[in-house]
Amino acid sequence: MVAVAFSNSLLFPSPTSESSFSRRLTFQSPSRLSLGNPRSQSSLTHLETKGNSSLETAPCSLLDVAKESSEETTLPIELRYEAFPTVLDINQIRNILPHRFPFLLVDRVIEYNPGVSAVAIKNVTINDNFFPGHFPERPIMPGVLMVEAMAQVGGLVMLQPEEGGSQEIFFFAGIDKVRFRKPVIAGDTLVMRMTLIKFQRRFGIAKMEGKAYVGGELVCQGEFLLATAGESN
Repeated sequence: MVAVAFSNSLLFPSPTSESSFSRRLTFQSPSRLSLGNPRSQSSLTHLETKGNSSLETAPCSLLDVAKESSEETTLPIELRYEAFPTVLDINQIRNILPHRFPFLLVDRVIEYNPGVSAVAIKNVTINDNFFPGHFPERPIMPGVLMVEAMAQVGGLVMLQPEEGGSQEIFFFAGIDKVRFRKPVIAGDTLVMRMTLIKFQRRFGIAKMEGKAYVGGELVCQGEFLLATAGESN
């Protein structure tokens, strides 16, 4: 009899037990099963809200990045690249170097550390007077003129105009370990760095290291000996 009563209670629960069971398990949505405890229910709601917020904001940030990237790629090519800075312009260079057309081969100084180093550029154009003969069918800047241009940058390092403007001139005393890595053609911008390695002030002899680049690629390098002399020598 007891067993029958127990089985009946399982098959036919009383209204009281049913309401108690309903209070313990409340189905609020297909995706969330919450216990009847209000505190746990609010915690689950908070976690769900926080999770949804993260999912909602993540795509927005990705869209912003994609938008910025798209703006960069759609920017006209003439606006993407900045010009070289100007530390010494052509007029200031002419006040320092004695060279004149057609042998002034430095257009702008973009970095200058007096007595230490200088970086300058030479804009190579088809209008340069050496191209008609070197070569008519394939215009290439002569290697000796690349070396000359680098030597002129070395002269800017040695003459140091901010110290009152030197009246000295300089000459080649020797070149060594010169290598030409790549042809320089019309339309290139030759970027030259000259660094003073050693200076014998007594004899006016400077040893310098030079490197020239086009588009970040090394095209020429070597070691230079330059000698300074006054106008009367």
